[in-house]
This record gives sequence, structure tokens and C-alpha cells, in this order.
Amino acid sequence: MDVQNCRECGRLFNYLGGQRLCPGCKAKLEDKFQKVKKYIYENKDASISEVSEANEVSTQQIKQWVREERLSFSKDSAVGIECESCGAMIHTGRFCDACKKQLAANLGAVYSKKTVEAPQRNSRESARMRFLDN
Repeated sequence: MDVQNCRECGRLFNYLGGQRLCPGCKAKLEDKFQKVKKYIYENKDASISEVSEANEVSTQQIKQWVREERLSFSKDSAVGIECESCGAMIHTGRFCDACKKQLAANLGAVYSKKTVEAPQRNSRESARMRFLDN
């Protein structure tokens, strides 16, 4: 059992993984998320700073939700975040489509390389009995 302090309120709680928040603070954060999501839906052209000020949520938290793909801005919106690889403007996630394709191709290339097989021993040689001298 891993007991830790909540990074928001400081209370002790049983940490199971993910964010280091107690169940109460997680519920409050989820409520804020729902408010932000509704605000973005109603105000499609609002910037991240406007959304932050209107909902009393940090811009970093909003960017984290966008990177987690919990939030996204409309395709025609001028609002977005930067791709972590090339810096292009994206509306959700961590990487732009071009960088996603490149990462997938690189990963596929690693798995498609043939491994060097160990030379096979002669079946007669492996069937022999061997003795160890004392």
C-alpha cells in the first residue's frame, strides 16, 4: 500500500497510480474539466488564456487535457498547441499528423528488422552424452 500526500490539498491518501491527487481533488478537477469543455463548445473562438480566466483553471492544465486528447479545438479555430516534435500548430494530441506517421514508420522499421539467428547445431551432436571429470 502506497500512502502519499495530495499535491493539491496535502491530505494523505492511498496512491494507486496516475496523478497524485486524493479522490476529492480528482472529483473537483473533473468538475473543472466539464466546465472547460462546455465553455469551449459554446465559445469556439476563445483562446486558451480566455478559457483559463473564465473557468479559473491554469493554462498548463488546459494544455495537458489537450495533449491527453480529452479536449480539442475545432479544425477552423486559430487556437491550438505546438507539436512536441516539429512545433507545428495542432488542435489535440501531442504530435501533428506528419510526425505521427514518421514515428509509426520508425517504430515499424525497428520491428521489421530480421534478428540474427544462432547457428543450428547438428542434431547428432546435441544427442551425444557428455561426461564431466572430477
